[in-house]
Amino acid sequence: MSIIHKTTMSPTKVELLTAWLPGQPWYAAAQRAPELSRVGGFRLDDPEGEVGIEFMVVRDDAGDRPAWYHVPMTYRAAPLDGAEQALIGTTEHGVLGQRWIYDGSHDPVLVGQLLALLQGRAEPQAQSVSDTPDPSVTAEVTVAGYEVPAGAAEASAVANGPDGTRLLLGDGVALQVTRVLRPESGAETAGVRGHVSAGWRLSEDGEARGRFAVLYDTVS
Repeated sequence: MSIIHKTTMSPTKVELLTAWLPGQPWYAAAQRAPELSRVGGFRLDDPEGEVGIEFMVVRDDAGDRPAWYHVPMTYRAAPLDGAEQALIGTTEHGVLGQRWIYDGSHDPVLVGQLLALLQGRAEPQAQSVSDTPDPSVTAEVTVAGYEVPAGAAEASAVANGPDGTRLLLGDGVALQVTRVLRPESGAETAGVRGHVSAGWRLSEDGEARGRFAVLYDTVS
């Protein structure tokens, strides 16, 4: 169980993301500094209790119209070997000390727990409250009896593009992490094996729901 400390972080997560987002291929407001606010997300627990896992949604008002970005992040007490390109930044936590914050799509602990969520072996947790499940986050495997390949958390390749982040898991299967969130259309894409859906705030009075991650076949 992860413990949510009511304390300070310097710099804050939003400040780190403000510097990091413009360098990502899926960031839409080119040549503009992000204007970010937190509008949703959830957490997963690391079974070993060492790594913080958060799926954050931020709204950006820097462009001609608002955009909502999904950033999975991990929080570590020491650098993750071989993941220098995935480092969002470091911060000083008021209770835990220095933390290394990573783009979680490159962190096998987050990927492993996301796959566990898809298979019903992990329970989504509230973003800002300790030991509180979040039933609004749903995971579904759409192919009966499908099992995620062994060792899939160590993705063979991770690629960032304008449509999101794709992780090749082996056996002709990939995990697509949605980066620019859009409300669910209700239409199912051919080859989809499973997905994780959650909600976020569009405005003070409105909410939306969409897919944060999709498991799909890479060959038809």
